[in-house]
Amino acid sequence: MTEPVEEFTGRFLVLLQEDAVDEGVAELGAIAGFDPNSGDLDADTVQVFPELGVAVVSADPNLLAELNGAAARPGPVQIVEPERVVHLIKDADPGTAEEESKLTWGLQATGAAVSTATGKGIKIAVLDTGFEKNHPDFAGRTITTKSFITGEDVQDGHGHGTHCIGTSSGPRTPATLPGYGVAYEAEIFAGKVLSNAGSGSDGGILAGIEWAITNGCAVISMSLGADVPVNTPYSQVYETVAQRAMAKGTLIIAAAGNASSRPARIAPVGHPARCPSIIAVAAIDVNRAIASFSSGSADKIGQIDVAGPGVDVYSSFKLPQQYARLRGTSMATPHAAGIAVLIAQATGARGYELWARLSSTALRLPLPSTDIGSGLVQAP
Repeated sequence: MTEPVEEFTGRFLVLLQEDAVDEGVAELGAIAGFDPNSGDLDADTVQVFPELGVAVVSADPNLLAELNGAAARPGPVQIVEPERVVHLIKDADPGTAEEESKLTWGLQATGAAVSTATGKGIKIAVLDTGFEKNHPDFAGRTITTKSFITGEDVQDGHGHGTHCIGTSSGPRTPATLPGYGVAYEAEIFAGKVLSNAGSGSDGGILAGIEWAITNGCAVISMSLGADVPVNTPYSQVYETVAQRAMAKGTLIIAAAGNASSRPARIAPVGHPARCPSIIAVAAIDVNRAIASFSSGSADKIGQIDVAGPGVDVYSSFKLPQQYARLRGTSMATPHAAGIAVLIAQATGARGYELWARLSSTALRLPLPSTDIGSGLVQAP
């Protein structure tokens, strides 16, 4: 099987010193040829995310040496990386349904079905393909939406985002059973960072992360990424962003990837889940076995942190279909994110402490930690 080829947009991510963002933008302007004081910067030229301390810039490739030179010397410009193209974590074919008369098997396996926590008062951001605004199961819910895809509103033309929102925070008692939402009373923030075709860029994802942090979301769920070759370094920009997010009380949880063909090949954790400060989620099936497609700790860089139900997962979908059964680490991730919301409500934990509680309470399974990390996430 050939190694994946990374895709890039031609723009650059620039990490700025956290307490010198304005100075960093001024230096970037001098290098890339824009005026940071114009008051109306062209988003095609530069995007600045002050909460993250990151800028995304379009610059002539000949200026890359100057950008790297600025990063190499003491000053507000710290790291320069190429911007990647990212995709939703493509789902394999749906599996065969198990008996789920009242609640999905995922809710049962994670203990969410018997937990007294509901997610009430906790904000969760799901950054994906958007949300089906007319889905009847979400009538009356408090849902904040925003699109970061040029030319597309938040309406989910794909279905993937609506499915992930349903798993993390959909209803327990919809008109048609089974119930499928982990944190069913959480406050939902639906950010569209992937197009209706299922693709996007680092810049759009970073914009969504900043939006979630600004709005006080305790958890960000990202069922997206890019497959990478073995031993690919993790993004230092995303790693710093994740650290800064946790310091502000926001935990980022991301899909590990679906690139394995077990048992013949175990693929490495993809971008951005391979960052040490982003929780990477693997997928298990109803028999508590690792899913054949689930990426794992195939190198010493990207590590699996926890596992979630990721095969034959029933949840909401775009209309007129309304519901779908899907499989993938995309489906495991909102399970983990929803459980993190329940823990945040039950304990008051945020950031680093929330990560520790999510990991330490996971259920150990007779599987290698390189496949499932500390185990299957469990509700408080």
